[in-house]
Amino acid sequence: MSLNKVLAPKAALVCQDIELDQAAQACLATDPVPVDFLRSLIQQQLYPDAVRFLARALPKREAVWWACLSARGCLAEHAGQQLLQAVEAAEAWVYKPNEANRRQAYHAAELAKFENPAAWAGMAAFWSEGSMAPENVPAVPPADNLTAKAVAGAVMLAAVQSRPEQANDKYLFFLEQGIDIANGGNGRLWPAGNGGQ
Repeated sequence: MSLNKVLAPKAALVCQDIELDQAAQACLATDPVPVDFLRSLIQQQLYPDAVRFLARALPKREAVWWACLSARGCLAEHAGQQLLQAVEAAEAWVYKPNEANRRQAYHAAELAKFENPAAWAGMAAFWSEGSMAPENVPAVPPADNLTAKAVAGAVMLAAVQSRPEQANDKYLFFLEQGIDIANGGNGRLWPAGNGGQ
């Protein structure tokens, strides 16, 4: 495992503004590099902490893409139009990260009611830069860690929203996607047994 796109030299630098369980915090005791910290979290099955960490460690555009993949991966075959539009709006921002697409991601997330991975993918894009305030009023920049929080929310919801008994398998698959993205891949992996369908 490697994380080529993670620029922080030490895991502790990534963890400064994310909440970790006590067992995950204990993994920081040896001052590990990010890849070793993530490996420890996965080996100990601390999957939510691993998701929070990777969501914060990735560059924002790559992190939002990860949220889009996990959100799209759990969309039902006949998902409502609002959920599909929220994922598509977030993807549009990833492909072309401009202000119009960022604002559209927020509107699509709002229509999706903030209760699902698709909406949180949209919020991750919206909080990536710019202002959280309406247009034509003084800017209110988002906190730097808000995108990571939304990405982690999207991935974790995707893991538990349907068939929660399979959550650990889904966490592992989503983390594989995130690690692929962290190495310059597109994250489009196929779950075991899916056969590319």
